[in-house]
Amino acid sequence: MVTSLSLVLASDQSNAVVTLMGLGTVFVGLICLVVICTIMSSIIRRFQKDEEVVKAAPAPAATVKAPAPIANRPAFIAAVSAAIAEDLGTDITAIRIVSVKQL
Repeated sequence: MVTSLSLVLASDQSNAVVTLMGLGTVFVGLICLVVICTIMSSIIRRFQKDEEVVKAAPAPAATVKAPAPIANRPAFIAAVSAAIAEDLGTDITAIRIVSVKQL
């Protein structure tokens, strides 16, 4: 009876030790990551101070070109209608295109 009780207590203690060791390892690893990141940041800042930062001039605004007109509009509408009808699985006569805008 005493032997089985001591095995249960030993088992509970070993589970607790494993859990604490795992948590301790994780926290030590995270602390090491923070320290390494801090050291790397200070090194980069030291080298960055030596370089002179040059501010770039603002880029000129891009001009928007007017879309080119469609060369053969009826053929284009027919091709778009056929593609839509094929995708929807319907007859082309069921498709009515009201307007076309270039994106």
